[in-house]
Formats: sequence, structure tokens, C-alpha cells
Amino acid sequence: MNARREIEGALARSAYIHLLCLQRQAEVIEEIGRTLVRTLRTGRRVFLFGNGGSAADAQHIAAELEGRFLRARRALPVLALTTNSSTLTSVGNDFGFGKTFARLVEAHVRRGDAVVALSTSGNSPNVLEGVRRARKAGAATIGFTGADGGRLRAAVDLCLRVPSRETPRIQECHITVGHILCGIIESALFG
Repeated sequence: MNARREIEGALARSAYIHLLCLQRQAEVIEEIGRTLVRTLRTGRRVFLFGNGGSAADAQHIAAELEGRFLRARRALPVLALTTNSSTLTSVGNDFGFGKTFARLVEAHVRRGDAVVALSTSGNSPNVLEGVRRARKAGAATIGFTGADGGRLRAAVDLCLRVPSRETPRIQECHITVGHILCGIIESALFG
């Protein structure tokens, strides 16, 4: 195994996927930014969720907005629904893992809020159930997924589809877009 070749290959693939995302997804990223700004400007909240690495990305993006990204400013009402392990495990135990996000969405999401669901495949049953519940509540629904979007693509109002089937490359692009959206939100709301 040649470590240098592996390093160069991974960074080159990541850079290429980022460029494809720029070419193919810039409009949807802009629309997602407008939706999130409108949600927060009107005093509503943003909720994020996903499984595994996508849960970590949801928490990362929420932390940038609850805390701060680049500007000292007031905290924003943004929450990752993946942070309470007691709730996640009790809901999983009592209702089944497929209901984890739907139950949390039912508890917290209201009309006018926005939900960002992250799933590299776009086919995670509990993510899809959470999105269905969010739509029923009257929230704007946004998906972050990979190549074809899976079932999540048709389930959300707006869908970022990273043009790759490689989970690490998709997740790298998700966090990059998350950072871009944080910058858009801070600029729009705090000049």
C-alpha cells in the first residue's frame, strides 16, 4: 500500500466532487440558504438529524449556528435531534428504531420551522419517517444526500444531492455545504 497515492487519490476525488457539486447543485444550495434564512428571520427554528456520520454532521452544523460560525452574534434556534441519547434509545426501545426521528419531530417541530435530514443513501427509514412527520407538521423539509438522492429526494421540498456514491466524499461535501449555509445565514441575519 502506497500511503502517498492514497492521500493524493482521496484529496483529488474530494476536490472533484466539490467541483461537481458547485456545477450541479449551486442553485439548490442557494435556495436552501434562502429557506433557512427565512425560517430564522421569522422567529422559527431549524432542526437537523441523521444517522452515524450524518448525525455528527447534523450536530456540527447546529453547533455552528447555536454558538457561532464566523461572527460574534446572538445564538440561533437550531438544534440537532441526535443529541439526547436517553430519548433516542428509549424511543428506539419503545417504538422501534424507525420511529426515532418521527417521535422527536412530533415533539418539537411546528409549522414554519425547517428540518434538514441528512442521509448519504437517501434511504434511511428513520430519516424518511422523520421527514414525513415534519411535512405533516407544516415544516419546510430539506434533504442532504448522495448521487441519486434515494427516496429522500422525492420526500423533501429541497434536496442537495452530492454527485458521488462514496460515503466519505458525500459526507465531506455535506459539511462543506453546511459551512457555506452557516456563512449565508450569518451574513443575511447579522450583516
